[in-house]
Amino acid sequence: MTFRNGLNSLLRPEDSVLVLIDHQPYQLANVNSHEPTMVVNNTVGLAKAAKAFDVPTILTTVIAERGGNLFPQIAEVFPGKEIIDRTLINTWQDQKVVDVVKATGRKQLIIAGLWTEVCVAMPAIQAAGEGWDVTVITDASGAVSVEAHQVAIQRMIAAGVNMMTWLALAAEWQRDWARAEQAARITDVIVQHVGGSGIAYLWEQQLLNTPAPKAGTGM
Repeated sequence: MTFRNGLNSLLRPEDSVLVLIDHQPYQLANVNSHEPTMVVNNTVGLAKAAKAFDVPTILTTVIAERGGNLFPQIAEVFPGKEIIDRTLINTWQDQKVVDVVKATGRKQLIIAGLWTEVCVAMPAIQAAGEGWDVTVITDASGAVSVEAHQVAIQRMIAAGVNMMTWLALAAEWQRDWARAEQAARITDVIVQHVGGSGIAYLWEQQLLNTPAPKAGTGM
């Protein structure tokens, strides 16, 4: 196993490609490792962060006719984008998905999906073995139990896969707040999907835009 350390091990938007796997009703119905609405929130936040940093994003489902369509909140982030529907459980055995990823020319492969122990673990382990720099976004994924999620993470780490959460990834992509255009975009995502931090930011903006009270008038 190669340890991830040093500046070059950090993720960069210009080298990243994101694959979102099987965020569908059938899978979500039996997610018990996380509160399901948080999985949806985090995945949409991840998708919007990828769009903010111009990271190519591949959307894929498995037998959508039976398992349900991709969550509309995700599809709406990429209007008109093709959603690749598969029969193969392991996304990395679907040649169409692999070809689209390879066509980006990027090697930092980022994966999130349902379920962690099946549809995330399989492609992550295979791709890592084929030389890809693989990162799994754990809080935009989910499993049928806490144990299943944790065991899958342990299994993938043993295979050399990197683990992150979606907001940590967004911060790593941003890297420098002097990148003003991206900072404005990611701030919008934080307001929409990071709960207390987003509300605190809006409050800060309110205070900055509110005239100070006159002397003797109190608050």
